[in-house]
Amino acid sequence: MPHAPTPAQAAAHFRASLAFHTDVSDVAAALAADGGPGFVLLDSRSTPAWDQGHVPGALHLPTALIPERAARLLDPSVPVVTYCWGPGCNGATRAALALAELGYRVKEMLGGFEYWVREGFAYETAEGERDRRETADPLTAPVAGACGC
Repeated sequence: MPHAPTPAQAAAHFRASLAFHTDVSDVAAALAADGGPGFVLLDSRSTPAWDQGHVPGALHLPTALIPERAARLLDPSVPVVTYCWGPGCNGATRAALALAELGYRVKEMLGGFEYWVREGFAYETAEGERDRRETADPLTAPVAGACGC
């Protein structure tokens, strides 16, 4: 095994990671909670990608437009959670960086839109809402109940 960090180094790293990331299941639960989620969910993809599918209730703000539009669309006192296509895309990371540089508190939603859909959560397209709850990918979502993590 390559050199492993000390337990204290590992704990500090993973503690920091949890401060900067959330996952689609936690976001879905927060969006469904009474009283609202306590954050703005921001889709940082292009307009054609947004039209193809997005999380219901998300705000569409492509990364390139964040410097120009964030102040008009976002309350600096409300945290932001960014997402893009999926784990193979760093668009949510670039959007989170742009927002942090403007003074916003921000997290990144791991898995992006891909895992939102693969885990079976409803989504919207330019044509309206889609519900994929019956067709969740069994390789990415628990077959019954929560994953226990």
